[in-house]
Amino acid sequence: MDEKTIRKIEGYLRGAFANARITLAPRPKQKDSAEVYIGEEFIGVVYQDEDEDGSFMFEMAILAEDLP
Repeated sequence: MDEKTIRKIEGYLRGAFANARITLAPRPKQKDSAEVYIGEEFIGVVYQDEDEDGSFMFEMAILAEDLP
């Protein structure tokens, strides 16, 4: 995923979740995805959609230990 695409998705996620602390970082070994962080905390991964060109999917795991 190139830098321009990463910044475009980052801007979208910041607006969608009303959180300016969201950042995306490229994954060195994976060219079709980027890691998503809030501050320094990793929260998920954004992938290019294989079926629809120009679309992306955001995947976030919620661990049992994180739930009250």
